Amino acid sequence: MYALELGGEDDPFAVREAASAASEVESLASGLALADEIDPERLASLAFTLRASRVLARTDGTVESAREELADAELDREGTVAVRARDVRRTADVDTQLAERRLGGVLTDRGYTVDLDDPDHELRALFADDSCILGWLAAESERGFGTRAPTKKPFFQPGSMSPLLARALANIAGARPGETLVDPMCGTGGVLVEAGLVGARVVGFDAQSKMARGAATNLDHFLDEHEFATARADATRLPLRDDAADAVVFDAPYGRQSKIEGELDAVVSGALAEAKRIAPRAVIVGDRSWIDEARAAGWSVEDSFERRVHRSLVRHIAVLG
Repeated sequence: MYALELGGEDDPFAVREAASAASEVESLASGLALADEIDPERLASLAFTLRASRVLARTDGTVESAREELADAELDREGTVAVRARDVRRTADVDTQLAERRLGGVLTDRGYTVDLDDPDHELRALFADDSCILGWLAAESERGFGTRAPTKKPFFQPGSMSPLLARALANIAGARPGETLVDPMCGTGGVLVEAGLVGARVVGFDAQSKMARGAATNLDHFLDEHEFATARADATRLPLRDDAADAVVFDAPYGRQSKIEGELDAVVSGALAEAKRIAPRAVIVGDRSWIDEARAAGWSVEDSFERRVHRSLVRHIAVLG
C-alpha cells in the first residue's frame, strides 16, 4: 500500500488525477490518500500528487505512537536514511522537528546511519488530522510547472489556463505515450503542451487562425520532437475521421474574454457531439456546467468538480465516458 501526498486544496480532484497513476485510490485525511499500487513513471507526471511512499506503519497522530510503531516495524532497507516529518496542511498540531529527532533516533538505535543531505532511503512521517503514516519514499512528481506559466510562453493571451490544471486535465483524460489527445478549442495550447510532455500525440484546433498559429508556436517551443499538429477549424465540424482520437479535452468559451463564432450553447453542444464521434473519453471545462449538453450528446458523466478560481469565476469540470 502507498500513501499519496496531495497538492492543492481540492482532494477529490487530486484523487481523480492520481487514479491515472495508481490503483484503488481513496482519500484518507486532509491532503492524504491511499493507493494499492502505483506506476512511478506515471506518478512523476502528476500535477496534484507530490509524493508516494510505501506504507510501513499506520498509527494515531502522536509522535510517541509513531516512535513505538517504528521501533516494532520490520525494516528491510540497507544504506543511509533520513526522516522527513510533515504536519499535512497543519491539521495535526505536531512538532515535526521533534518527530524527526525521535524517529531518527529509532533508526540509529537499529544500526542505520543518518544522512540528511543525500540518503539512500527517506522515511516520510505524515501527520494529518489524528493519524500518522510512516512510509519509505517511493516516487515524487516532477515539478517545474512555473517555467510554463501562461505569461512565460512565447504566445500568451489573457485568461489562459495554468499548467497545473492543464496537466491534471490531460492526465484525467488518459494522456500518455501511444495515445492521441485532441483539443478542439485549443486557445494558446496549454492542455496540448502538458499532454505532449507526458508523451501523448496532440492535435489542436481553434476557430481563430491567430490562436491555432500561436498554439503551434507554444507547442514547438516546449515539445521539441513530440508529435503535434494544429489548424483552424470549427469545433462542431472537425476534419477528423470517426474514432480518430483516444481523448478530447477542451475549455469551453466563457463568453467574456473569448471571441465566439456562433451561439455559445450551440457551439459547445456541437463540440460535445463531435468529441463523441472521434473519441471514447472527454473532459470539458467551463464557467458553467455543461453536463446536460454532454448527456444530450450521448456522453455519460463519470465525475464532476467545481474549482474556484476567484470570487467571480468557478470552473466546472466534467469527466465524460
